[in-house]
Amino acid sequence: MTTINTAPFDAAEYLDSEEAIAAYLSAALEEDDPALFLAALADVAKARGMTQMAKDAGVGRESLYKALAPGAKPRYDTVLKLAKAAGVKFTVEPAHT
Repeated sequence: MTTINTAPFDAAEYLDSEEAIAAYLSAALEEDDPALFLAALADVAKARGMTQMAKDAGVGRESLYKALAPGAKPRYDTVLKLAKAAGVKFTVEPAHT
């Protein structure tokens, strides 16, 4: 049997534009799983650079890590600041039922 070597997938490597980031976060939001969305936001922070993302959001670097850690429950205003720092904004549209 042939052995196939693989490398771990890192979404941050592909988040190189605001359009890609917006599409990635939108897809995460569609799953209705807050933990998944925060993990996606962490990928975005990694892609942007944690230090730069923290600076742009007006939060400390350590606070950013805590807010995006697995199991974290960051405040809504923190999530909004991080979204803005990522170059995206939230919008509301009618639900299609």
